[in-house]
This record gives sequence, C-alpha cells and structure tokens, in this order.
Amino acid sequence: MLITEKHREAGEQIIQMILKQPKPKMMIAISGESGSGKTELAHVIAKGLRKHGILAKPMHIDNYYRIHPYQRTEWRLQHGIENVVGPEEYDWATINRNIYEFKQGLSSTGPCVDLVTEQIDQLTTDYKDIDMLIIDGLYAIKTQDVDLRVFIELTYHETKKAQLVRGKEPQNEYRMQVLEQEHKQVQTLKPQADVLIDKEYAVRLA
Repeated sequence: MLITEKHREAGEQIIQMILKQPKPKMMIAISGESGSGKTELAHVIAKGLRKHGILAKPMHIDNYYRIHPYQRTEWRLQHGIENVVGPEEYDWATINRNIYEFKQGLSSTGPCVDLVTEQIDQLTTDYKDIDMLIIDGLYAIKTQDVDLRVFIELTYHETKKAQLVRGKEPQNEYRMQVLEQEHKQVQTLKPQADVLIDKEYAVRLA
C-alpha cells in the first residue's frame, strides 16, 4: 500500500460521516478501478475509527475470485475476456456467508491470497468484538445490506503510472484488455454509490 495525505484526508471525511450515523455491525463498501486506492482508503478508515473506539475490519473481496490465480489468465482467454471479466468472477456465496458470520459475531473462515506465492490461504477471524466491516474491491458496492457505499472515480487510465510504480501487474496486452473490461463493469456501479471520491480525491455525497 502507498498511503498518502489524500487518502488520509478522504478517510477522515468518511469517518465523520460514519460517526454521524453509527450502527451496530455496520458495513461500508468501497469500489473503484484497479489502482484507485480502495485498499489504502479502507486501511485509513479502519485505523482512524479505532481512535473513536470502533473496531473495523477490512475485507478485501478481490480474495474471493472463483478461479485460482494460477489458472485465471488461461481461463479468461479461453472463455473470452469480454464475456467473463466482471462481478460473476467472485464467489458471492462465500462472501455472503462471511458477511453473515460477521453480522452474527461468529468466527469466520475465508480465502486470503498470498501475493508472493499466489496460493490461497484460509484466514480465520473472530467477529465477536468487531463493530464494522469495510469491504473493498472492484465490485464491492454490489454487496447486499451495505450501509454506506463509496465509489472512487479514478479510472485505470489515471492509475497506470501508479500501478507501474507499485509493480502491481505487468502492463501487457492481456492486462490492458482486462483493465478495459473491468473499467466497463465498475463504471456501471457508480449510480449505486452514496459517496463519490473524484480524481483529486475530494469527497462529496452522490
């Protein structure tokens, strides 16, 4: 993660929105394109809420792809990037089960991708004392029963440089086709947002 002042400022504004409408077992979702700062924002919000006595747990639903990282490129190429890249690549049954376990304050086990080995580990979390879930991912605001939906308007066109700096993924023809298809899919979610973060990271109500 590359957390900057813009993430901290936007995060603080969202924290103030949360504090005005606190709710038991509250859920926030943050959507945006690759490299737009979803994970950084989720981290800043979660850490900032601790100062107010609220324990918030980030849930990165990009861990929940149905196809294993080793197999995903071949699978997408076989089935057509324009046909399969999108929300249906996610294992929504497991996402919804983990969310239910959070709501019930239960112990919950879900996937966690090791970015070094690309193995899928199983991470167990005890949600008994967790007050809030912050769900981030490309299509996070599609999640049901979310209390606050945040959409980052930066597109992959603006984040290309940041992704190269971070060494996130190779910028080859395949990757650019995936980013373009994700762009089309993610942008359809914007009307569902309660809060928009623009390209300068200014926060406003939708």
